[in-house]
Amino acid sequence: MIGVTKSDSWIDFSVFEECQRQQLNDIAPRRIAVLDPVRLIIDNYPAGQEEICQAPNHPQKPEWGKRPIPFSKELWIEREDFMETPSKGYFRLFPGNTVRLRYGFVVKCLGCDKDAHGNILAVHCEYLPDSKSGTPGSDSYKVKGNIHWVSAAHAYTARVRLYDRLFASPAPGAGDQDFIADLNPDSLAVIAAQLEPALKDAQAEDRFQFERHGYFVADRKDSTPGAPIFNRTVTLKESWQGKEK
Repeated sequence: MIGVTKSDSWIDFSVFEECQRQQLNDIAPRRIAVLDPVRLIIDNYPAGQEEICQAPNHPQKPEWGKRPIPFSKELWIEREDFMETPSKGYFRLFPGNTVRLRYGFVVKCLGCDKDAHGNILAVHCEYLPDSKSGTPGSDSYKVKGNIHWVSAAHAYTARVRLYDRLFASPAPGAGDQDFIADLNPDSLAVIAAQLEPALKDAQAEDRFQFERHGYFVADRKDSTPGAPIFNRTVTLKESWQGKEK
């Protein structure tokens, strides 16, 4: 991709990241992770009821089969997938809008619970029982939004490290500037994420695509049996255009 030359040149870091994406897209099974969770409560789903949804291990490799994902009354969704007052072009959850829970049902948003400071504690919705993905009734529902989720009762709470570029400049220390001044203060964030239960069995150095978020690997040193810790290898798309100094 970078060619051969006798001249010194700068190769943008995004080229390396794109090579990683091409390699990992082919070999990494897909899994679901909610990195900034907020609770979604399905008001009309029977309390105590559980069922299984089916998700492909790799959308381009049907021979890899499907995996079961448990579904229940309370789910975790991404906080950014709900807006009480939606902006223009927002197609995810807001009061009165319908979306599909990926691999699951179509739901209609009813509202949310907030604390005294206005922070959202939980989102409420109702589901359409005949809209489950893979069933004949699902074809009759056309929605613009499609969000991912994990069952709150079955999710695996894991430590996830979100690594980003170490430097905020493509040429750290250029000129007379100290390279320390070019360090990216957001090069690492450690969060508690909610993962689909299958990820609890991941072995050290197992690699996955967390749908919507990027490619992640189970840490080879800090992961223990039944308690893997995940590191982000690369995001799904280039996200540094316009961020560099």
